[in-house]
Amino acid sequence: MDILSKDDLKRFLKKTPEWEIEGKKISRTIEFDGFAEAVEFLNDVAEVAEDEGHHPDVDIRDGKVTLMLTTHDAGGVTETDIEVAQRLDNLID
Repeated sequence: MDILSKDDLKRFLKKTPEWEIEGKKISRTIEFDGFAEAVEFLNDVAEVAEDEGHHPDVDIRDGKVTLMLTTHDAGGVTETDIEVAQRLDNLID
């Protein structure tokens, strides 16, 4: 898998402005009404991750969930990360 170029990442961000580039990963933070709702969302995230065979790093605090995607073996963001991010967006929007 090839790491995406900065131009490819910029094109992705134009389509999905909720995601941000953070070093060698992309991330998005979603706020929920409470911890239980955030955990319910993570159950849906787990289904997508298992289906794709690609798992985001997750940080959960109170009612906030931060999803971080990178392809560790490639050392950066790949097309797989973008595909998973788009599927995760479908859970939110």
